[in-house]
Amino acid sequence: MSVEVCHRRVWLWDGEESSTQYWHLIVRREIGSPHEIKYSLSNAPEAKLIERLAFMQAQRYWVEHALRNAKSEAGMADYQLRLRQGWHHHMARVMPAMLFMFEVRREHKEDLSLLSCHDVVEVLRVLLPKANATYEEVFAQVEERHRRRQASIASAYAKQLRNRQYSRP
Repeated sequence: MSVEVCHRRVWLWDGEESSTQYWHLIVRREIGSPHEIKYSLSNAPEAKLIERLAFMQAQRYWVEHALRNAKSEAGMADYQLRLRQGWHHHMARVMPAMLFMFEVRREHKEDLSLLSCHDVVEVLRVLLPKANATYEEVFAQVEERHRRRQASIASAYAKQLRNRQYSRP
């Protein structure tokens, strides 16, 4: 793939800082797609090579693609948490799942070059054993979750009442 890259050092000021900042402006266009132009700003050190900056700009697509896969296939965006620790635990589960999908795709790159993260998830849905739970067991689990959820709501409500009592003059 051939690209044209234009690089300029530009001064930027956001109107809030006391001085301007010196940035790299990188404009990149693929020769085969003259109407598709990518613009990027970088605060990389001044000595950074233009070729390296253009390469880094091109890698952005793959980073965004990996994040999109993590959100859609590994549940990276499926969290409802109140504390930072829970978010860390959630991400600690998403990252190994993404690593597993990457390893499967890399292992089968020769014979299945178009294998996607979604394909890996679909294969796992079919091949992994399913839990043989009875309706009674499932409903018992649901009831336990509801009991815990109700206890959590009651605890939060009691805490709000205590805080209101202490905050009154």
